[in-house]
Amino acid sequence: MAADTVTVRTVHTADLDPETQRAARALLFEVFGADDMTEEDWTHCLGGLHVLAWEDGELIGHAAVVQRRLMNGDRILRTGYLEGVAVRRSRQRRGVGGKLMDEAERVVRAAHEIGALGASEEGVPFYLARGWRPWPGPTWALGPHGRQRTAEEDGWIYLLGGEGELDLDADLVCDWREGELW
Repeated sequence: MAADTVTVRTVHTADLDPETQRAARALLFEVFGADDMTEEDWTHCLGGLHVLAWEDGELIGHAAVVQRRLMNGDRILRTGYLEGVAVRRSRQRRGVGGKLMDEAERVVRAAHEIGALGASEEGVPFYLARGWRPWPGPTWALGPHGRQRTAEEDGWIYLLGGEGELDLDADLVCDWREGELW
């Protein structure tokens, strides 16, 4: 399989047919495994745009771009947050992930002030090669009881864009949600 035989399309959650939605969910649970993928993680993928990679009628890749608000110093940033970035294991390292990210990054750049994602250890080299950079400071979440430190996420949050605009001496704070905050 070569990446040139792969078709990528972008669709909003509202326009995902039930069969495709089930296939995307199944793909993520297959790639990440039940220990690293939860129902809450799946719901974090919903409500935005899904970038879907197809080959011969089979869904082989997924990435979601959902809107979130991040705070940095006194700025609130409209953020394209990537969720559920995955390629079927049998199709990995063949350019499919790059095609997914090309489209996801296009959406981020066109519609958001910055992009952000929580990287896995195996994903770090891929994101670095694409120009994503790790947030160098502490991370927090703004929740029902105020700011909550998310030290376990320090070093794992990667950003796209915003160079020269972000205050590197200030904290990076995400909006609250159920489950994994970042």
